[in-house]
Amino acid sequence: MAPDTPDPAPVLASLAASLAETRRRATDVRNIIRLLESTDLLVRGAASPLDVKIAGLAVTEMVRAFEMFAPHRDEPKVTIFGSARTQHDSPIWAQTVEVARRLAEQGHMVVTGAGPGIMEAGMVGAGRERSIGVSIRLPFETGANSVIAGDDKYVSMRYFFTRKLMLVKESRAFLCLPGGFGTLDETFELLTLAQTGKSVPVPIVFLDVPGNPFWAPIMDTLSRHLLENGLISTEDTSLYTVTDDVDEAVRVITAFYVNYHSLRFVGDVMHLRMQRQVPDDALADISARHGHLSADGVVRRIAASPAELRDDDVPDLPRLALDYTGKGFAPLMPLLADINRH
Repeated sequence: MAPDTPDPAPVLASLAASLAETRRRATDVRNIIRLLESTDLLVRGAASPLDVKIAGLAVTEMVRAFEMFAPHRDEPKVTIFGSARTQHDSPIWAQTVEVARRLAEQGHMVVTGAGPGIMEAGMVGAGRERSIGVSIRLPFETGANSVIAGDDKYVSMRYFFTRKLMLVKESRAFLCLPGGFGTLDETFELLTLAQTGKSVPVPIVFLDVPGNPFWAPIMDTLSRHLLENGLISTEDTSLYTVTDDVDEAVRVITAFYVNYHSLRFVGDVMHLRMQRQVPDDALADISARHGHLSADGVVRRIAASPAELRDDDVPDLPRLALDYTGKGFAPLMPLLADINRH
């Protein structure tokens, strides 16, 4: 090593001791070892100084964000996206305050990018105690808005890709307000993750101002153009809801989880976890209506898998299972709607 290279010995000794004493699951330890193996490859490989810097900083700030979110892991969250340029006297400001207030009253925490505009309005509506902020460090923005600045539920990030991960990873619903390039980027990444099945099914609501539509003309024109050219399927439009009604926006988000709880793949089998068991006659109807989504043509009851039991992954909840054949989650939306009727 070069003479001015920091001594890694104390860090390596601490890491060895932590692994020896850890009570983490075997799966966690395997993933941590995989991370260490990747670090070894980074040291030995041909990565440039910039490559090493990006990898190190990305992991560091993700770990900080994970720690910030950890105390609130089990609380339902809604992420609000929207413009930093929206002024306090704008109708969309008041609408954002109202919808965030309603969601917070119903038990949700509100996650935003912690900046001004729509992000601040969401936090004003939710209140400091129900707000979580994940900001980006930019030369023309001074930091967090006054609602969340200095709070334990706030983290600042260097990279957009790590920030977007944290804005999406923890939330069970998404509310997209009018915004510019950044908002559009965040919104279409949401749609991409849902369409390709790289996330989990979630409600995505595009909220407009009555009499001054923003999303409606964008999505009408875009979806029609994509459909006419065969670039999306008709069912992909079920991944989102466009409305200018706060009541409808809140209803879409809360109704998504009336009975449906969560999803997990166990091998190739999709487990749909529910708050309540679907009655036998309803299950027969659900299987008849949605069996085409399963390789064996059946939607069936199933118990928690050994993996779910080992991970203590809501093992007491009732489950339905199917050998899912859909591409992405758009085909799944009607099935989840039927589950939520019971």
